[in-house]
Amino acid sequence: MDKPTSDKIDLLHPSIREEVRRLVEECDKALTAHSQMRIVQGLRTIDEQNALYAQGRTKPGSVVTNAKGGQSYHNYGLAVDFCLILDGKEVSWNTVKDFDQDGVSDWVEVARIFQREGYKWGKAFNDLPHFEKSKLNWRDLLKMYDSGKVSTEKINGIVYKYVKLD
Repeated sequence: MDKPTSDKIDLLHPSIREEVRRLVEECDKALTAHSQMRIVQGLRTIDEQNALYAQGRTKPGSVVTNAKGGQSYHNYGLAVDFCLILDGKEVSWNTVKDFDQDGVSDWVEVARIFQREGYKWGKAFNDLPHFEKSKLNWRDLLKMYDSGKVSTEKINGIVYKYVKLD
C-alpha cells in the first residue's frame, strides 16, 4: 500500500478504517502484475463537496458530481474513490484492462473484493471508482451530523467530525 492511500484511509470514519486497509492490501495481492490500488479520495468536507457540486454549474469545468454537500457518503468518511497505479507511477482509470492477465479486469477484481465485504459499488450510478458502506442513508447521516451526534478526532493538528454510528 502506498503512502497516499494510507493517508486517505487514516481520515476515513473510524468504523471502516481497518477494514478498508485490509481490503486494499487484499486488492494489491490479487493484482499480481503491474497494477496496485490507490485511494484517491476518502473523507471530503461538506464545503469541499459543495465546491465540487458547483463545478460545471456555477463554476468552470465539467460536472463531476450530482451530490450537494451532505449528500455524499464521502462527507462522513464512509466512501472511497480509487484508481490503479501501474508500475508504481502511471495512473490508470482503465476499467476493462486485465493487467495481470488472469481473465478478469483489474478494476472488476477490486470491485468484487469490496462488494464481498458489503460495499456498494458506484457502478449502479455511473461512478465506477466509488465504493461506499453504511447501513444509513445520507439523509439520516446528515440529520445526525447537523444535530451534533458526532465524535471528534484530531489528526495532524486538524479536528475532524465523525457521525456516531454505534
